[in-house]
Amino acid sequence: MKTTARLITVIVVLTLILGSLFAWKMQQIKQQQALMSQAPPPSVVEATRVVEDSWPQSLSAIGSVRAVNGIRIANEMAGVVEHIEFESGQQVSAGDLLLKLNTDTDQAALETLKAEQRLALQQFERYSNLIRGKTISQSAFDEAKATLEAAEARVHEQQAILNKKRIRAPFDSIIGLRMVDLGQFLEVGTPIVQLSMLDPIYVDFTIPERDLPRISVGDKVEVRVAAHPGQLFTGAVLALETSVSTESRTLTVRAELPNPEHRLRPGMFANVSTYRGQQDRVLTLPRTAISYNTYGDFVFVIESGEGQQKTVQRRSVTTGEVRGGRVSVTSGVKKDEQVVATGLLRLRNGQAVEIVDSATSDKAAN
Repeated sequence: MKTTARLITVIVVLTLILGSLFAWKMQQIKQQQALMSQAPPPSVVEATRVVEDSWPQSLSAIGSVRAVNGIRIANEMAGVVEHIEFESGQQVSAGDLLLKLNTDTDQAALETLKAEQRLALQQFERYSNLIRGKTISQSAFDEAKATLEAAEARVHEQQAILNKKRIRAPFDSIIGLRMVDLGQFLEVGTPIVQLSMLDPIYVDFTIPERDLPRISVGDKVEVRVAAHPGQLFTGAVLALETSVSTESRTLTVRAELPNPEHRLRPGMFANVSTYRGQQDRVLTLPRTAISYNTYGDFVFVIESGEGQQKTVQRRSVTTGEVRGGRVSVTSGVKKDEQVVATGLLRLRNGQAVEIVDSATSDKAAN
């Protein structure tokens, strides 16, 4: 009897425990279901519509800035630097004297040659009078003439040597950093200074051969450089290379831009956009409407829900060019579809939203 009583007691206790656990678990499930049934409040977002715009046909490329004329001045004759007539960074005109090498020995040699020339001239003039009276032979006269011409040639040669020791600017330009010092002996070909013509200036860039029909001489060009991120430089296509590279299958294009303030410098990396008169019809969205994850670009399209409720659906899109604050969209959306423009980070697929217009958003922000 005692054993039976104990068994009944154990069964009753276990039943009570299991019943309590079951009731507690059911209560948890009901609470979770209640929480799940309570939808989060709609997120307040700003909306925009997919717009069809007319954009001028354009190409994007990368290139390099280069001077219209740019050379490193070097000496043709050896010698000691006697005068330096320029300062680093100075602007010079064509023909301005930049540097003079010592010419004492060369000048003395020139005077000797000039004396020989004068003597040869006197001899030639005397023989010219004698040949008229036929008192000398024709060969003697010809020899005197040849002697004079040789003397004149030696004078011209020596004068050219002297001129080459006076180094002048070959074109209007800006002078770079001086590379030589006063009194320094220069071997032939020693770099002296860099000269660059900076206004106007060239930008060379390459395009794929397939884009050749989309660019012509005279097309508008816009250039951006890292050194001046907020400034846009404009110019025009000046020339196209005559042949396509067999290695890269690209064509080199040269643009010319005014550069009065010398903000563009040779060697700068340039982001180039070209535009022509023909227009392309494209679908566009504000840049703020485009989000990105590991699977690519996407937008949140606003759709009608129950009653007056609006919900969002995430949709993958393919984007194209960026111009100003807008992006062209080549696939994924249709004209006039409404998408979320701001507040994308807190959204999830299927979430309810409340739409405010731009003016309302601005007032709320203020």
